[in-house]
Amino acid sequence: MTTANPTGDYAAGTTVGDRAVRARRLSTETKASYKTTEFFAYLAAVAGVLIASQVVASTDGHDDYFRADRAWLYIVILTVGYLISRGLAKAGSRDPYDEK
Repeated sequence: MTTANPTGDYAAGTTVGDRAVRARRLSTETKASYKTTEFFAYLAAVAGVLIASQVVASTDGHDDYFRADRAWLYIVILTVGYLISRGLAKAGSRDPYDEK
């Protein structure tokens, strides 16, 4: 009988005693969210909405047609879109992972 490897490092298809050993997963699901371009696009879009809502203001004879409540609605919509894009990104891609 073979003694167990304490670190658990086995090649796929290896057997220890009477048991088959599964290979460890050496990948994460995706890159960290702050390392993606969609994160920076999301931040730029949120900043653009906030700046636009601040710049567009009421003038003589005109109402403020881009109020804060509408700006926050757009930010919520952007956030939902970002969360959906991250969910789709995690659905099937893998990022290499090493345990060092």
